[in-house]
Amino acid sequence: MSLTILGIETSCDETAAAVVRDGKLLSSLVAGQEIHSRYGGVVPELASRAHQSAIIPVTDAALKEAGIRVADLDGVAYTRGPGLLGALMVGASFAKGLALATQIPLIPVHHMQAHILAHFIDAPVPAFPFICLTVSGGHTQIVRVNDYFRMEILGQTIDDAAGEAYDKAAKMLGLPYPGGPQIDALASQGDPGTFRFADPSVPGLDFSFSGLKTSILYTIRDAVKKEPDFIAAHLPDLCASVQHTINNILLKRVAKACMETGIREVALAGGVSANSGLRTMMQTAAKEHGWNLYIPPLSYCTDNAAMIAMTGYLAVQRGGVGSLDDSPQARMEFIELQV
Repeated sequence: MSLTILGIETSCDETAAAVVRDGKLLSSLVAGQEIHSRYGGVVPELASRAHQSAIIPVTDAALKEAGIRVADLDGVAYTRGPGLLGALMVGASFAKGLALATQIPLIPVHHMQAHILAHFIDAPVPAFPFICLTVSGGHTQIVRVNDYFRMEILGQTIDDAAGEAYDKAAKMLGLPYPGGPQIDALASQGDPGTFRFADPSVPGLDFSFSGLKTSILYTIRDAVKKEPDFIAAHLPDLCASVQHTINNILLKRVAKACMETGIREVALAGGVSANSGLRTMMQTAAKEHGWNLYIPPLSYCTDNAAMIAMTGYLAVQRGGVGSLDDSPQARMEFIELQV
């Protein structure tokens, strides 16, 4: 039987809608929110208002591009969390209203699980079990993926996320928001060995980035006292050194996870997986260690609804539907379904 799922994503500052039919992506649209660049970061209240304005036209456009009517839908998947609570409420309320009006199943989706399951939108796909490094502005995790909905977090940040470290470092360097892509672009022009920053020692497979941010701050502060135009004179080298340090921390934990588990199927997911330096570093390591490496297209790295729709499609196949009583949650555990 044919199965058509609409996906809705509103976890942060991207309003997105996508349609998946029988495991094939038919459309995927994203509306960004430029207003946050004025403030150097996402303003939750402004994000919520922008979602309210964009969600209907974005969804309508995604349905039209897919050639699908609302009456053709067999379910609506939405990001339940984690994310900004107000933004999540907009997407959840819209999805619930649509599900109630059309009497179709409602499928709550965990945002970080969806980033991992984005690997199943297009071939090639990783074989189970695989290790997935999920890195974003709010999360940094090493996940053992045993099946679509059986995932085990082997390690995660004990303080700040890698994406947040990128953005804070960019702010220290006077770069506009979002800072991660700015650092990535400038790093290609610099020498990653010019400056050394702290690599916080954390046991096991966990991460810590707060000490690294402090190290970057103190390095810049002390250098500017001696050389007022220090940042401008060394900007590419600073960016390259910051990027190398963050990515090296990530890579070392992935290598350790593979060594401890014996798993050689490795995947990247989340917004920071769009970083060219990280992608190159992981590709080099994959050749060295004999990993089968899977890196999603850039359009599936940042927040998108294609991953939500695909996760919803996989969930419905396993009976994983939600209810109108489900509430959005800023933080939530992985959703585990029995297969």
